[in-house]
Amino acid sequence: MDVAALITWVITAAGGSVLLGTWIAKGGHRRDGHSRLPAGVVFGHFLLAAVGLVLWIVYVATDSDSLTWVAFAIVAVAAVLGFVLVSRWLPQIRAGGAAAPAGPPTAERQFPVPVVVLHGVLAAATVVLVLVAALTE
Repeated sequence: MDVAALITWVITAAGGSVLLGTWIAKGGHRRDGHSRLPAGVVFGHFLLAAVGLVLWIVYVATDSDSLTWVAFAIVAVAAVLGFVLVSRWLPQIRAGGAAAPAGPPTAERQFPVPVVVLHGVLAAATVVLVLVAALTE
């Protein structure tokens, strides 16, 4: 379970890095940038997921049982922030071109949808795997 969680977490992080890179490259992080995603939530989501992943790697390497619950708490908060981001992103995608605001598309409208879906599915799997690993310790 531990290694399966690590694998899903690493793949999830790779997809998240693509999304973060796209968002930054398209100017989503700038105050005057065109984005509906709050920069603090985006960077908080990234930071928590990265810290949790590092703790999980340490846990897998050292088998320190106390780290499982800390990593789970961190990834759970990161998941909540991820839900916030999806709730702000999804209406833009559902609206399509018809209801799109005037001007250039938001940075997040340029996300590759398959990457967003895969990121979300693997993130959910990661949270479950980490929880199961914590419960079985």
